[in-house]
Amino acid sequence: MASTTSASLGNLLRAGGRTRTQRKQILHPGSIGLLVGALVVIVGSLLPWVITPVGSISGTAGPGLWTLCGGFIAVAGALLPRRWVAVSHSIVAGAGVAFVAGWQLVRLVQISVATDAWGQAMPGIGLVMVTGGAVILLATAVRLVRTPGVAPS
Repeated sequence: MASTTSASLGNLLRAGGRTRTQRKQILHPGSIGLLVGALVVIVGSLLPWVITPVGSISGTAGPGLWTLCGGFIAVAGALLPRRWVAVSHSIVAGAGVAFVAGWQLVRLVQISVATDAWGQAMPGIGLVMVTGGAVILLATAVRLVRTPGVAPS
């Protein structure tokens, strides 16, 4: 009596060896832009957002946690093989991060006006990087929308 292993081996040999399966493509044209933008947002979320003469305030002490989540949403959009999923992830992450960064810049100006301490509290490198990452994500979304989709072969 033959075992199931030898039967499946016989079927494989009759089929001419290993059968080739079509490899699915994971990355899409916007993956690099999404990954770069997400990396910039994630690193910027962990760095100082406000620099004062007394010390600096980290992004994770406040709304930097929201931008950190937006960065990981962008990573997910970069690794999912559907183009429109990537577009939606880049728009959601980019717009959310841009909103939080703009809100923090407006709040920084409001505090400077209220205390009459212009130049004492300045945006830190983290806030600048998060803003740049949002611009990269939104530019990637625009590029993905403008480029025509490629039909699968």
